[in-house]
Amino acid sequence: MAGAIASRMSFSSLKRKQPKTFTVRIATMDAEMEFSCEVLDHDVPTEEPKTFHFLAKFYPENAEEELVQEITQHLFFLQVKKQILDEKIFCPPEASVLLASYAVQAKYGDYDPNVHKRGFLAQEELLPKRVINLYQMTPEMWEERITAWYAEHRGRARDEAEMEYLKIAQDLEMYGVNYFAIRNKKGTELLLGVDALGLHIYDPDNRLTPKISFPWNEIRNISYSDKEFTIKPLDKKIDVFKFNSSKLRVNKLILQLCIGNHDLFMRRRKADSLEVQQMKAQAREEKARKQMERQCLAREKQMREEAERTRDELERRLMQLKEEATMANEALMRSEETADLLAEKAQITEEEAKLLAQKAAEAEQEMQRIKATAIRTEEEKRLMEQKVLEAEMLALKMAEESERRAKEADQLKQDLQEARESERRAKQKLLEITSKSSYTSMNSSTTALSTDLPSFNLISESLSFDFKDTDMKRLSMEIEKEKVEYMEKSKHLQEQLNELKTEIEALKLKERETALDILHNENSSRGNSKHNTIKKLTLQSTKSRVAFFEEL
Repeated sequence: MAGAIASRMSFSSLKRKQPKTFTVRIATMDAEMEFSCEVLDHDVPTEEPKTFHFLAKFYPENAEEELVQEITQHLFFLQVKKQILDEKIFCPPEASVLLASYAVQAKYGDYDPNVHKRGFLAQEELLPKRVINLYQMTPEMWEERITAWYAEHRGRARDEAEMEYLKIAQDLEMYGVNYFAIRNKKGTELLLGVDALGLHIYDPDNRLTPKISFPWNEIRNISYSDKEFTIKPLDKKIDVFKFNSSKLRVNKLILQLCIGNHDLFMRRRKADSLEVQQMKAQAREEKARKQMERQCLAREKQMREEAERTRDELERRLMQLKEEATMANEALMRSEETADLLAEKAQITEEEAKLLAQKAAEAEQEMQRIKATAIRTEEEKRLMEQKVLEAEMLALKMAEESERRAKEADQLKQDLQEARESERRAKQKLLEITSKSSYTSMNSSTTALSTDLPSFNLISESLSFDFKDTDMKRLSMEIEKEKVEYMEKSKHLQEQLNELKTEIEALKLKERETALDILHNENSSRGNSKHNTIKKLTLQSTKSRVAFFEEL
């Protein structure tokens, strides 16, 4: 099937050499090539340069199974994406947002809020203009909804994101269908749709839902004569049915598409050729190798992140210990200063107490001397008694002051003792912090060394990939697991699509709905999809379908 998908080259610059002969230079994402070609039966303008688009002519039924090579998948993804954006393939709004998120994942890789900031999609063309015009939503609102889904695709490589895009796109009603205007025997204007599954007849106003379908396995022969096209069913008892096209050239194109799609349809249902089997085996091995490489890189990245987190934590702890040591040093200095002040104050208080005690003793001696002195006159006696009384009061006050000073000296001695005890505890804590800091530094060095060692092991492992039986068995189990997860994700995805549809429904401008939007909403409300519609139509007998076509 890979050979049936033509490569799509973005731009081709051509240089005219001689009439109808051109040198074509084609640039792909991997290489450039140049060749000469001759254009036959076409009027080629003489202006330069020329631009050709090389597109896939036949679409795969199942992109995941049939697009073997990664380059083919990428080019086909670009083609389908452009057709959706150009509205050649109808895509409902909610599916458009989901497809846009996969396109962003394929281009930008994993979402990083520090890199992919608001407005990073402002210059990107991600949604069909029809979808943008259908809702009263600003570009910022669309970007917010696309980014929300984009963030959920973390871990998907570019080829995986592109394949998810194609798996959704291939279920769209207009995917891979080539439409041609035809008339039946009655002259009724109809549309003929040719795709990978068969021939479909459409109403000109409804390109989503066919009226009649003929799968390729029910068709025996296809031919045309002039503008009349003839289809012969596999059942020879059933009459052929015919239709007319507008031009002979259109009949040639229809015949080419029918032959090619019919041949591919039958080949898909047979065993693959040896060449295709080899290609698929190589693709599976390459996919397995890349998956193992991504897993190794992911493990290495995770271990490095853990090592960085451990290093940051150790650095933070070291800074905290340094701060604690600084605070302890400051507290120690303050304690030492307080102790010195208290010692000085205690010494002064002790000297004052001694001086007061000395004065009290002198006052006591003076009082005794005064009492012993005889006072002859009454006046002298009265004066003496008064002096004695004053001396006693002064002695009492000095005694009280001396006692108070003594108590204060005792208290200062006690405070000095406590200050020295605090100084001792502060010194002990500083020693503990210093020893703890050095121990932590040794541990951090050991941890850094141990975290570096696995990195080298991982790097050495990533240099060689030995596909053993155990690896292939494990890979097979992972593939089965992925299938189960895919079914669960599909259900979750449908729920997300319904939520988004409900969320933006209030912002829809009903008057801007196109005919295809209305038809799609009707099909959705009835539960009709592309595949079950074709299945229902093919359940009818071929004879009744031919008769119905002729009666249209």
